Amino acid sequence: MSGSEADRVVDEFVAGRLTRRHLIARLTALGAALTGAAPGRAAGAAQAAGPTFSARSVDHVALSVTDVARSAEWYVRHLGLRVTSEGGTSAFLGCPGGDFLALFAGPRPGLHHFSFGIPDYDQQEAARRLREAGLTPRPRGGRMYFDDPDGIEVQVSPA
Repeated sequence: MSGSEADRVVDEFVAGRLTRRHLIARLTALGAALTGAAPGRAAGAAQAAGPTFSARSVDHVALSVTDVARSAEWYVRHLGLRVTSEGGTSAFLGCPGGDFLALFAGPRPGLHHFSFGIPDYDQQEAARRLREAGLTPRPRGGRMYFDDPDGIEVQVSPA
């Protein structure tokens, strides 16, 4: 594990900018990235080349919910999150570590997608790496999406 990156994450926790859960998630992601774990890699893709990306953090988790306002109020009331932005069909909620939960209106509740922060993120480079790994990139806005082996949508974005 990169000492400087791990130290930075621990310092954020000590300063109160991360919860224990965020600390564990970020250290786990950092450890997985540095050991070469690459879930979602296409079957038969060359492992010797290393991971497609080196995620540095879990940026956010996005849920599909049937009523965005009701769900946002629930997360504020029961988990102490704060609404950082909202529109009719979406809301972003944060905690001291920054945005963490995104809510999107959908017909069925469940996982919408999750996002990993990637250092030196570049959308065109991300698309190239995904294609080389045998994955199908789906750019939207400045973000890049692709599916894991079970069809769960994954996003990569700037760390």
